[in-house]
Amino acid sequence: MIQFNKKMRGWVIAGAIALLSILGLSSSMLPAAQGDAPGMEIPVSKKKVSQTIRKRFAYTVSYNHDTRQPNWVAWSLTRAHASGKLKRGDFEDDMDMPSPKGMKADYYNSAYDRGHLCPAGDNKWNQKAMDECFLMTNMCPQTHALNAGVWNSIEQQCRTWAKKYGKVYIVCGPIFLNKQHRKLGKNKVVVPDAFFKVILRTGKNPQAIGFICRNQRATGLQKKDFVNSVDEVERITGYDFFSKLPDNIEKKIEAKADINQW
Repeated sequence: MIQFNKKMRGWVIAGAIALLSILGLSSSMLPAAQGDAPGMEIPVSKKKVSQTIRKRFAYTVSYNHDTRQPNWVAWSLTRAHASGKLKRGDFEDDMDMPSPKGMKADYYNSAYDRGHLCPAGDNKWNQKAMDECFLMTNMCPQTHALNAGVWNSIEQQCRTWAKKYGKVYIVCGPIFLNKQHRKLGKNKVVVPDAFFKVILRTGKNPQAIGFICRNQRATGLQKKDFVNSVDEVERITGYDFFSKLPDNIEKKIEAKADINQW
């Protein structure tokens, strides 16, 4: 009988993920990494909100019919899926999501981008994944300065971390701070005040980090200027992130915000 050491097991798992990508299948069909509970990325809401959950090929979305956009989108990003050769898709209305909901036409001439939550760059490994990340139920109104600026920079950083550590868990979504908001189009898509993103890596040295970005131009600032602890993001959003972690680990890593640990 062949005895597999830890390094050999890692080769087997990496090879299986690569094979699934070639076959056009999702890595979610593989068992969770050792020590990781299934659904590690799915947050728990501490408050009642409008919500329809849809499990997509590469991500899960909690959709809010009041704001006409996601409450959150969550996914795991592996090293094998952090790069690919597929081209960007085209925005499409989500016919699987019940109304009311945001549509492509709501953004026309609005001066806001259709801002991805699960980004195209995380889905270049599979056509179905790419197509579904362009559904309008994965979009929020973002200023172009944010979408093409620090938000894009954080997305790229997540892919770098996935390649470095093998796998990261990501959750992001809009934040509504004020009582009055601009609304776009016929379906009245609410414009968020800010956005959050939280990232987790597990393993021997688990770490978690959060970002909060105002939905506006941030002149002269870099992604490190938007770093927050996961605890702080939880306080602002009302979600409990990475709740399937052991309590002692969750408490420790969510209390600090140090990008140098990554």
